[in-house]
Amino acid sequence: MTEAANITQKTTTVGSGSSAREIAIIHRAARRKKPGPAFVWLGGYRSDMAGTKAVELDAFAGELGLAAIRFDYSGHGISGGVFREGTISRWLEEAIAVLDDIKPKRVILVGSSMGGWIALRLVQELRKRKKAAKIDGIVLIAPAPDFTAELIEPSLTDKERQSLAERGYFEEHSEYSPEPNIYTRDLIEDGRRNLVMTGIIETGCPVHILQGMKDPDVPYTHALKLVEFLPADDVVLTLIRDGDHRLSRPQDIEKLKTAVSGLILND
Repeated sequence: MTEAANITQKTTTVGSGSSAREIAIIHRAARRKKPGPAFVWLGGYRSDMAGTKAVELDAFAGELGLAAIRFDYSGHGISGGVFREGTISRWLEEAIAVLDDIKPKRVILVGSSMGGWIALRLVQELRKRKKAAKIDGIVLIAPAPDFTAELIEPSLTDKERQSLAERGYFEEHSEYSPEPNIYTRDLIEDGRRNLVMTGIIETGCPVHILQGMKDPDVPYTHALKLVEFLPADDVVLTLIRDGDHRLSRPQDIEKLKTAVSGLILND
């Protein structure tokens, strides 16, 4: 099977009626006779599956002969839907739908920034199911669980609060795009219903966190706090002294590959 033949791009419909949206998926099939876990990429806020880390993870899966699953949340990348309608619940629903569509038996979840929050919520939802993919491990890159309540709400200015009340959203300058970040009232209110750092988070698998100490968006103290909510699991925290939020430099990608490799069970 050629490299191109090994990769399928497709869409799956999530929701119905006015809430229906087409979610774009790129699925790399495993080449092993006895396949191991599929890598599942969970991107960050306003990121897409064509980003450096997502592409490098997919390529690494190819090198190992493993499966990889990438997708764009609604309102992101090449998926349908409206970005401003996005919430944690909505994007979580889409992550679940993608796994239901591909049906991997075993997975390693790799969540970047907001994708770290989605990953932890995804674990909670999968644990409620009798039949679900077995989670072999989780890699969290600059994870931002509960970021709406922990990082955004406490620092809201009077002007931003007024904008939320009157317009239903506020805008913030983005370091990564000429377009401003938009945070909606729905996102913030829904975030409160999806908080994970409220008690022990039981993932039932090893967790490796990669965190830059020069991250201007998610302070490394947030990662330290997250570790306190993972007392039952084997957790490794790698602090990268000169690392920023993206962690997309070649040396950062090598750390990502090492972290993922450490979670692959010997079959």
